[in-house]
Amino acid sequence: MNILAADNLTKSYGEKPLFSDLSISLAKGQKVALIAANGSGKSTLLRIIAGQESADEGTVVFRRDTKVGYLEQNPELDESVSLIDAVLDRNHPIMAAINKYELLISKSDTDQDELQSVISEIDNLNAWNYESRISEILSRLGLTDLEQPVSTLSGGQRKRCALARILIEDHDVLILDEPTNHLDLEMIEWVEKYIKKLNVSVLLVSHDRYFIDGICNTILELDNGNLYKYQGNYSFFLEKRSERLESEQLEIKKYKNLFRKELEWMRRQPKARGTKQKARVNAFDDIEEKAFAGKIDKSSKISMQMERMGSKILELENVCKSYDQQTLLHNFSHVFKKGEKIGIVGKNGIGKSTLLKLITGDVKPDKGKIKIGETINVGYFSQDGISFDPDKLVIDIIRDIADYVDTGNSSSLSAKQFLNHFNFDGHKQYQKVASLSGGEKKRLYLLSILVQKPNFLILDEPTNDLDIVTLNLFEEFLSNFQGCILLVTHDRYFMDRLVDHIFVFKGDGVIRDIHGNYTDYLSEEKVKSGKTISTKNIKQENSDKKAVKKKGLGFKEKRELEQTLKDISILEIRKNELLEKMNQGIIDHNEMNTISEKFKKTDDDLIRLTERWMELEAKSEES
Repeated sequence: MNILAADNLTKSYGEKPLFSDLSISLAKGQKVALIAANGSGKSTLLRIIAGQESADEGTVVFRRDTKVGYLEQNPELDESVSLIDAVLDRNHPIMAAINKYELLISKSDTDQDELQSVISEIDNLNAWNYESRISEILSRLGLTDLEQPVSTLSGGQRKRCALARILIEDHDVLILDEPTNHLDLEMIEWVEKYIKKLNVSVLLVSHDRYFIDGICNTILELDNGNLYKYQGNYSFFLEKRSERLESEQLEIKKYKNLFRKELEWMRRQPKARGTKQKARVNAFDDIEEKAFAGKIDKSSKISMQMERMGSKILELENVCKSYDQQTLLHNFSHVFKKGEKIGIVGKNGIGKSTLLKLITGDVKPDKGKIKIGETINVGYFSQDGISFDPDKLVIDIIRDIADYVDTGNSSSLSAKQFLNHFNFDGHKQYQKVASLSGGEKKRLYLLSILVQKPNFLILDEPTNDLDIVTLNLFEEFLSNFQGCILLVTHDRYFMDRLVDHIFVFKGDGVIRDIHGNYTDYLSEEKVKSGKTISTKNIKQENSDKKAVKKKGLGFKEKRELEQTLKDISILEIRKNELLEKMNQGIIDHNEMNTISEKFKKTDDDLIRLTERWMELEAKSEES
């Protein structure tokens, strides 16, 4: 039975249609990801379903008494309250019951009947673990200063504050617009695990493909005004989408051949035509529409001619930097080589962006030297972005930098062709910047950097607000980029595809250099610790030997704990191997289905064992 039915939704802004006659249903417990290009109306569609905006036509109906939680892409919070008041609803029945209970037990002459009544109420609300749940969610999302005024929160803190409120409250349906924005990798992995185990229905928009893959069992793709449904995770969606596009291209090719024949016939015929001829003329219009209904093929790879790189690229020698007695870098040294692609990981506020600003010269080191080669042309994509003239046309933003983009081998692309390749079609190119969505402005900012022919790219969270279609295009482009890349991103999929080693910020100025991508780094951590540290964020600070020596466990449970940890490690390795096979894209349909089934079973087993491990760990800590 459906918990949500949205039927025939239509929305336009002025003369610009966003979508028409879209229908979406959501069953109890179903977790659905909505994928579409920037500017296609994803956020608007979520707002309409959440009741925050009205559709021009259509209806949205939830089952009676359904509790809906909605996380906006850019949440608005009450500026006059503290962080804790923005997160917690003091009038929530659970909070009211807990506050009443705490007030009663603080009295010396407590009315026992009244106390028993409150205890029964808390039992009925299943609220005894509510405070511990609040504490866990806030700490996991890095919200520690609970009395901080909302008015002083950064954009990232506001998003995490709104997300915390959504996760703390009990809902039947979660509608989430880019929930992983402004979260570090550790936070994302925890949120992914937390949402997956909730017995709720979920409709989300996210550019994080590992996040979608880990949570969702259904994918909805909004493409060219049509909605396509895929029963499966992101890996399954990729395969089926490829089959759909291939089928569409064959259909379009067939209609183009037919169109050429009909066009020749139309040119040969005299003006006066019989009834049969008129019917054929009318059919010609339909054939023409179908022949040119497809998108321009963006599958061809493009590269760009970059500035020549000399032997000296970038050298950091014993660089130190501290802020407010917090050490971010201590004696950090690295000599960059040609073509090096490095990812940077670590918690928020630990110094990742500071390293990038040290290299660009926006920040000066306390100690040490930073030497940049004379031939190095740095392209810096910052989180803060750039302020374009809102009245300027999109194409003029690029033309002001270069009319043509040199792609090497004596070939080039015009500014128009370059924009078109990255999904700014002819219509979009002649719109004003002010009319673009947030994701489209980010994409234009990134293109304005690439067109300047940098040979050293510094990218600070470039994936925020970009759609998956654009991410795939940029991944392909950056994979062929011959220069150096230094990348900060919370998008694990994006990082895994691009980097060959990782700078890991451990805290207190310590930075480790790990060869391999992000998944390789996690695997190395598992081998070193003998425990599971994964994209599921299962972390344990004590060794296996210490764990089985703790009090509270019987002999058999100690043995079970030890074996569970080993089994989890094996399942994690197996899961990563299956994921790698699915991402290779070279296996046939039957083998893909087999691997997808194995992946789902492995993932389910991993969650089951992890939950049992956590139970045993909690018991082992009891004295």
